[in-house]
Amino acid sequence: VQLQAFGGGLVQAGGSLRLSCAASGRAFTTYNMAWFRQAPGKEREFVGVITWSGGRLYYADSVEGRFTISRDNTKNTVYLQMNSLKPEDTAVYYCAATASRSYRTSGAYGYWGQGTLVTVSS
Repeated sequence: VQLQAFGGGLVQAGGSLRLSCAASGRAFTTYNMAWFRQAPGKEREFVGVITWSGGRLYYADSVEGRFTISRDNTKNTVYLQMNSLKPEDTAVYYCAATASRSYRTSGAYGYWGQGTLVTVSS
């Protein structure tokens, strides 16, 4: 599966942004889809994941209650709705796909999008 993330940009603290990740390939509906992010000088970190059916969602503590992941399997697209953004949310955001249940581990993901930059100004 090939992934393309888009929707990043510059937003003020407290604002909202929605990222999208479009997937190609017929196997999209069999993959668990996640978002990761990487801030300058830091390691890539798990943001959240939605299982293949959309039945389960898991989030990092740092975004719980502010970010929401959803997917539309008819459009082969996964979304990341980000609300109440903070400057520390500034990062390049990546979508990724895995058939594994090791949701929080970046090494479990075999497919990655190219990343989209989110900058939150204070």
